[in-house]
Amino acid sequence: MEPLTDKKLKDLEFMANRLRQDVIEMVSRAGSGHIAGPLDMAEIFAAMYFHILRHDPKNPDWLDRDRLILSNGHICPVQYAALAHAGYFPVEELKTLRQLGTRLQGHPHRGVLPGIETTSGPLGSGISQAIGFALAARLDGKKWHTYCLTSDGEHEEGNTWEAIMFAGKNQLSNLTVIIDRNNIQIDGFTEDVMPLEPLREKYESSNWHVLEIDGHSFEEIAAAVAEAQAIHEMPTVIIAHTIPGKGVDFMENDYLWHSKTFKPGEAKKALHELRTLRGKIRSEHE
Repeated sequence: MEPLTDKKLKDLEFMANRLRQDVIEMVSRAGSGHIAGPLDMAEIFAAMYFHILRHDPKNPDWLDRDRLILSNGHICPVQYAALAHAGYFPVEELKTLRQLGTRLQGHPHRGVLPGIETTSGPLGSGISQAIGFALAARLDGKKWHTYCLTSDGEHEEGNTWEAIMFAGKNQLSNLTVIIDRNNIQIDGFTEDVMPLEPLREKYESSNWHVLEIDGHSFEEIAAAVAEAQAIHEMPTVIIAHTIPGKGVDFMENDYLWHSKTFKPGEAKKALHELRTLRGKIRSEHE
């Protein structure tokens, strides 16, 4: 991984803001979709596709690429936006989200869109799928890394914990899981619906290396991934604490925006706030 220079940090901040704008525009145009999760994962996706991952948009099936598995497929608008800006397909195609015949379905579909490693939708399957990739790399003697992005809510799924135990038992150090710990799900706050804490200790008891970070800090994201790459005895989980709806004041920390349609004027208001912030980011770095 290259050093996180001041210029790269500025570029990543701009990209995260651009991804958030894309999410608002895409979901608003589609008239449906998930919003809070995609907004709070903008820094993670910007960091992955524009700083961390070894990948080649011109050769999506490059055998030595790192694999990124999106387990919580409902937040795919932010992944689609990142893929488009990385060069996997035209940015203009983002306007087709959830439209009839589009490649940008409501949940990612492998084989339809370049850069999508797995089909996802039913929650709780991603870590199991990622384990398959990590085991394949080990068996083939390959050095590429598997990253699995998950939600905290899907940790209420039993098969998630079967996968966690399996990965720990088999010391899959070439696997890194990143949890979007935004504390919400469609019915409310996770700790009210089905408490997950002590989440850190649960992973540690299954032989995982555990890191906790501010999921909106590029410095902490990059440092955590670098540490995960240096661990050779066990898999690593990065618990990324995030603010659902990040970047839009009237959406932040409101679980109702997990999946909600825009009322007249709301998308325009959200975009105005994000564009104002983009101008502030530019002035601070000049």
